[in-house]
Amino acid sequence: MAEVIKMPLLSDTMKEGTVAKWHKKVGDSVKNGDLLAEIETDKATMDFEAPGNGVVLYINGGDGATIPVGELMIIIGKAGEDVSALLSSAKTEEPSAPVQKNTEAEVQQVVAPVKSETVQPVVNMAPAPVVPSEKQPVSEEDRLKASPLAKAMAKDKGIDISSINGSGEGGRIVKRDVENYQPVVKEEVAKVVAPTVSAGDFDEVATSQMRKTIARRLTESKNGAPHFYLTMAVSMDKIMEVRKQLNELSSVKISFNDIIIKACAIALRQNPKVNSSWLGDKIRYNHQINIGMAVAIEDGLIVPVIRNADAKGMSVIASETKVLAEKARNRELQPADWEGNTFTISNLGMFGIEEFTAIINPPDACILAVGGIIEQPVVKNGEIVVGNIMKVTLSCDHRVVDGALGSQFLVTLKGLLEEPMKMLI
Repeated sequence: MAEVIKMPLLSDTMKEGTVAKWHKKVGDSVKNGDLLAEIETDKATMDFEAPGNGVVLYINGGDGATIPVGELMIIIGKAGEDVSALLSSAKTEEPSAPVQKNTEAEVQQVVAPVKSETVQPVVNMAPAPVVPSEKQPVSEEDRLKASPLAKAMAKDKGIDISSINGSGEGGRIVKRDVENYQPVVKEEVAKVVAPTVSAGDFDEVATSQMRKTIARRLTESKNGAPHFYLTMAVSMDKIMEVRKQLNELSSVKISFNDIIIKACAIALRQNPKVNSSWLGDKIRYNHQINIGMAVAIEDGLIVPVIRNADAKGMSVIASETKVLAEKARNRELQPADWEGNTFTISNLGMFGIEEFTAIINPPDACILAVGGIIEQPVVKNGEIVVGNIMKVTLSCDHRVVDGALGSQFLVTLKGLLEEPMKMLI
């Protein structure tokens, strides 16, 4: 009997997969373990192998097809076997093309619909001329119906007294009318021709599975978790000296980020409640310290994990970060490489960013945003000298971590980075 193979769940956050490339076509014979397709998930591109022997009887879409998890992907059975009943019962989804040019109809969905020579009214913000009130035409005789004080006040204010409606007896203009006078401004309308956009001015690229997942998870995090932020400046003078000494002894180059990972791991061990996760109806306090490090790749951002970072030396951490970063850029990470983080670090210091805030990577309770090391004047022993300062900002989920707890963590981290020998104790 023919076997229906559905889109597998290849990561804990995967909702759908994109078939980057089919390696078999309808009519091809397959054996158990043969490569059927390359599936692009939200985290990596992974090989998908045949679970048994047979002939490919049906394929759901071509290269670039996006198929939800659990939906029909491919049918394998005996040659000539009728699969119409299986197809009618299975829920299939129309494949989406990975890249396409815009048509004129699509352009109007992306930008506000405009036509050539479209005129949109705008208010001219330049001072407009004062015009007489339309309530009551004023004649030469009426102009005389004003008290001498009202006339003098209007002259001093530069107001045409004929534009003021009098509230006194017989429409006489009095002091209060001048004081309360508000000029009537006529809005001038200018013609503005909106530029037209032709289909050839841009390309549209289908959203990758990774970008879709980033958008969904970070939107849920930002909207669902009550973020608050704590920023602290850290002196990196001693760390810069220690790093030079470490690199003279280490077989692998140790970066500032490697040192920060180690320092965070130790600070989490000393402040264990920060190493926690929000699970809705309960809070999980993690015993393992698994540091996720945000890595920028072409399609977005991925967070491989350094496990048990508090128990590893800096050379080991440095080796692991380099291997994981390279695998991430080549989209070779496996689920074991990115699952299980309990705390995340996002470092943009290498791009010259001095300070920023990061969105929490759920279900973590915190993420640390690390800026660059900047030379700036500081006060030491009563004198102004040049110091190397790095700013770190801790984003906290207020449902789990309160301000005092987050502050204690930063104080511990600052102490470790400013006195590196503490990391050896």
